[in-house]
Amino acid sequence: MRKILDGVRVLDLTQFFSGPQATLFLAGLGADVIRIDSPEGAATVARGAPYAGRDGVSFEATSDDDLNVNYLKRTRAKKAISLDLKKTEGKAMFFRLLAHADIVVENFSVGVTERLGIDYPRVAEANPRIVYCSVTGHGATGPDRHLKAYDVTVQAAAGLMSVTGLPGQPPTKAGTALSDAIAGTFAFSGILAALLDREKTGRGQFVDVSMVDGLFALLFDDPIDWYERLGVPTRQGNRILRFSPLNTYATRDGWAVLGAATAGQWAGVLKAIGREELLQDPDWNNLDWRVANNDKGDTLLRDWAATRPTAEAVETMLACGGVASAIRGPRELAEWQHLRAREMYQTLQHPTLGSLDGIGAPGFPLKFSATAAGYDTPAPLPRQHNREVYGELLGLDEAEIVRLEKAGVI
Repeated sequence: MRKILDGVRVLDLTQFFSGPQATLFLAGLGADVIRIDSPEGAATVARGAPYAGRDGVSFEATSDDDLNVNYLKRTRAKKAISLDLKKTEGKAMFFRLLAHADIVVENFSVGVTERLGIDYPRVAEANPRIVYCSVTGHGATGPDRHLKAYDVTVQAAAGLMSVTGLPGQPPTKAGTALSDAIAGTFAFSGILAALLDREKTGRGQFVDVSMVDGLFALLFDDPIDWYERLGVPTRQGNRILRFSPLNTYATRDGWAVLGAATAGQWAGVLKAIGREELLQDPDWNNLDWRVANNDKGDTLLRDWAATRPTAEAVETMLACGGVASAIRGPRELAEWQHLRAREMYQTLQHPTLGSLDGIGAPGFPLKFSATAAGYDTPAPLPRQHNREVYGELLGLDEAEIVRLEKAGVI
């Protein structure tokens, strides 16, 4: 089957997580993503702990085949070349590649592309159809645009840490680099929107993606600025303020999320715990009362769950019509047949070793009825596609490629 972005070419100048996440999704839709590393960095970009190889995952490399596990996940279905953008000849070659490209994605700090001479105004002058996406911590504009950003600092700055954790306890970050992943996803959607607009206008445009903006946009749906005025703690733990009871409860052998969000689900909860007489109580059947008296509902479910194994508690709650889920850890995710049926849990592929049994990677999260999607090739070795791209795309012969290599241009 064809893929939606077949024939679309991306020059990928990204590093770390947020930018590579965006270009990974573009590759999953079939775009020809050409990852560009500096010649001095190309040898090390795929190295670094944690390593993945024939012996699994380790904080130390045990063989020459060991590559960084995040690199193996984030560069699937991409090509890899090297190019020194600081050299005059290297920058000239970038602009030659630009003539064959549709999209440029970069996540340099604000000001770097201007110093390199590859910022959007100069790129758009050379190729007005380019969609140019910049992913930064705080955006291309605003008084804080030059601040360095890492996932944890963005989670702090955008407010997520202020609402994450248990009441009365210190603020806590999300367990993964959530702000990076969200920024990459927003960049992906912004690029697709700009491509659609290009179909109408014939011109590309600049797509400005901020990690802080993306996280704040998703965080501020709840009235967190009113929590204190409502008399509730800013950090709510695992409960959802709008519903009650709906929380995380200890079972006899683990933990489970149990509760209700609708009147019908509340009836199911009472059936599951054997307290159907409370259906006749006007207070217990009033959601507003239950939210205001959340500790009472928590006590009901906490006492009930504590005497049952997780599997039994979840099965009983679901069978009666309540809300329930076991809390799956990494091992349980690998064993969850639903993820495998959806092709979401996949065995990580290595460019020289093949399948890395026991090491998982996420599949492409969008499914289409008329087009294919997904990652058809493993992560490339650094510089793997120099000859293909420079030879076939730019028409350079072998002697010229060797000369550029010796000069440190590629």
